[in-house]
Amino acid sequence: MATTAIHTTAGGQLVAEALLERARTESGLSDWGDDSFPERLAKAVAYINTIAMDEAGREAAAQNIHWLLTDRLQFFQDRKDYPLAGEAIDRPMFATGEPRSGTTLMHALMSVDPDARALRFWEVMHPSPPPGTVEGEDPRRALADDEWREINAKMWKWLHCHPYNDMLGEGLPEDERCWAIDFRVMTPTGWWRVPMQSLSLGLPSDPVAQYRIHKAMLQAFQYNRPKKYWVLKGFHTTRLEAFFDAYPDATLVWLHRDPVMVAASSTMMMSDIMEGIVGPIDLVKEARMHVERVRTSIANTMSHPMVNDPRIYHVLYHDFVRDPIGTVRGYYDFAGRALTPQAEAAMRDYLANNKGDRHGKFHYSTQVLVDAGYSIDALNEEFRPFRERFHVPIEVRK
Repeated sequence: MATTAIHTTAGGQLVAEALLERARTESGLSDWGDDSFPERLAKAVAYINTIAMDEAGREAAAQNIHWLLTDRLQFFQDRKDYPLAGEAIDRPMFATGEPRSGTTLMHALMSVDPDARALRFWEVMHPSPPPGTVEGEDPRRALADDEWREINAKMWKWLHCHPYNDMLGEGLPEDERCWAIDFRVMTPTGWWRVPMQSLSLGLPSDPVAQYRIHKAMLQAFQYNRPKKYWVLKGFHTTRLEAFFDAYPDATLVWLHRDPVMVAASSTMMMSDIMEGIVGPIDLVKEARMHVERVRTSIANTMSHPMVNDPRIYHVLYHDFVRDPIGTVRGYYDFAGRALTPQAEAAMRDYLANNKGDRHGKFHYSTQVLVDAGYSIDALNEEFRPFRERFHVPIEVRK
C-alpha cells in the first residue's frame, strides 16, 4: 500500500496530525482515551524525525505508528462496548528487580501455575477485542506467532540471553509493553521493523496514567474468561507510589543482584538485540549508558521511602538461582496464596524442559565495563552500601 505521501512532508518528515487523521478515518473512531495523547504522539514523532532513515525506514515508522494508533482507538472503544471497568483485579502478584536479575524466570515459573494468568504477547501486541469475546481460535495468536518468527530471525542473538522468545506469541511481556499504545515506550517488540534504537527513557512519563492503561488491559484480558489470579512482571521499583495506588492489594517480589554484573549483562543483551535492528553497536557507549542507568536505579532503591513496604518481598538472585522452586514457594507464602502440588509439578517440568542455554550460550563478563573505562573495584566500592543493606554478594563470573 503506497501511503508515504499521506504521512510525510515533501522533506520526508512524518507529520503527527496526518498520522492521527489516517487512524481516525480508517477506524471510524476518534476517542484517544486521553486529551493529552495527540501532544504526546507529536513528541514521539518529533523524536523519530531526528533519526536518519531512508524512505523505506520512514514508511516502516509510519506503518508502525498506524498499527499502534488504530489499536489504541479500538482498545478504548472496547471499554464502551463491554463492561470492562467492573472487572476486579484481585491480589495480583508481580516480579520486579533490575534487568538480568532473574525476574523473567521467576515470572515464567509463576505463569505455568494452572490457577494463574499472565499477560501474553499476542494480547498486548493486539489488545482489541477482549479475548473473552472471541469465539473459536483467536486469529491474533497465529498473527503474533508469525511476528515473533520475524523478530527472532532479525534479532537471533536475543535468544541466547532470552530463550523465552521461543514461546512466540505465547511469550511473557513485561508490564511496560502495555504502554506501547500510549507512546510511553518504544521497545523492540513494538518497533522491530523500524531502523532505530529502542527508547524506554525520554518519552513523557506519567505513572498514574500508565497504570491506568495497564489495569485496563488486565480488565480486558480477563473479561469473560475463567477466573484466575494475575502473575506479572515489570520494572516497577521507581514507580512504587503509583503502583500500589493502582493495585493496593498487590504483592511484589523484588530480586536483587550484583549491580556490576547487571550492567555487564544488560550491555551485552541490548547490544545483541539492537544489532539486529540497526547494525553494529558501540559497546563503549552502550556500557556507559547501562552503568548510568544502574546507578540511577540503585540510588532510587537506597532512598525510596517505600522500599520496605510490607507488601514487598525481597529476594537475592543468588538464592533464587540456587533454589528457584523454594524461592517461588516463599513468595507464595508471603502473598497468602497456596503453591499447589499441580503448580509445583508444572514449575519443575518447566525447569527440566527449558534450559537457559537451549539456543546457545550467552557470553558476558565485566570486561565490557573495563573496556569502557571503568574500574571494577571502584564500582564494587560504589555499590557497597547497597550490597550491605540487601546482603548482595559480589558476583564472580568466569
